[in-house]
Amino acid sequence: MVTIKQIAQEAGFSQATVSRLLNDDPTLSVTPATKNKILTVANRLGYGKRQNKFLLTRNIALLASFTAEEDLQDIYFNTLKETLLAKGEEANFKFEFFTAIDELLSQSQNYEGFIGIGADGFAEPKLLELAQVLPLGVFLDINPLPHKFDSVQPDLSQTILDALDQLILAGKKSIGFIGGLGHIMGTHNYQQDPRSFAFENWAKRLGVFDERYYFVSGPFTTSNGYELGKQILDNDLPLPEAFIVASDALAIGVLQAFNEAGHVIPKDTSLISINNIEIAQYVSPPLTTYAIDQAELCQTAINLLADALERPERPKIHAFISNKLIIRKSFIPKN
Repeated sequence: MVTIKQIAQEAGFSQATVSRLLNDDPTLSVTPATKNKILTVANRLGYGKRQNKFLLTRNIALLASFTAEEDLQDIYFNTLKETLLAKGEEANFKFEFFTAIDELLSQSQNYEGFIGIGADGFAEPKLLELAQVLPLGVFLDINPLPHKFDSVQPDLSQTILDALDQLILAGKKSIGFIGGLGHIMGTHNYQQDPRSFAFENWAKRLGVFDERYYFVSGPFTTSNGYELGKQILDNDLPLPEAFIVASDALAIGVLQAFNEAGHVIPKDTSLISINNIEIAQYVSPPLTTYAIDQAELCQTAINLLADALERPERPKIHAFISNKLIIRKSFIPKN
């Protein structure tokens, strides 16, 4: 059995300090660095740890970089945030919410680590500054600085390839893509969303890329999907046999534009989307879409941060979570 004395010796602090910290003494005042070192040693030695859960509360910052606009795309990120909060509570992570990186930088000394979520970009100098003062962090759904922070993302590249394979197997020879603007972040901050990047790459390799049916612009919102849908119809070209749409929010707007013009889905063209937000099953026709497992994304982020708190010197880890195709009426795959 691990003792207070063993932890104190390895951590380099007095038994009294270790004992008061592990017994959650409210009168004890220590720096986050001291607390982190003692808890790291305690958890590594197996003191008070069960089922990958810290018995002692860890103070963790939650940096959210998405807007609060009332749109279907924001529903995805808000749901992701709520799922993360629930998973954090199970792990005894006490989250405090931040919407600006500068605000977190000014209060970084109060936290042992952070989890970042959202679609908005971060400036690299600010991220490097954050890595100096709060080096243990996990980004969820994005990967802005791979050599400094861990990340967990849905495997969008594999999802796009799977969607192409499903359509080709169903005999579709002309396949379009509808997406929004985004970032492939890291050392090279390309102004292209990973889904459009993957589609262009894989569709060219598979011999089904047609630039006439490649529509990428604007935000991932329903209103922009509607405008892109009208733009497609204004081109006076026959519709391709299918479209892959980068998100449900865009797809719902596209459906609205196509329905208004009298096009019948999937008779005139099929649609496959990504996200599986709740409303996707209620539109006409219901969307065939890839479900992003938010619970698994959040649990993996929690696990990565818990591991980093125990092993702060380990290499950075980048995890990808696969997505599941939910079949509805906008596209029926071939059995």
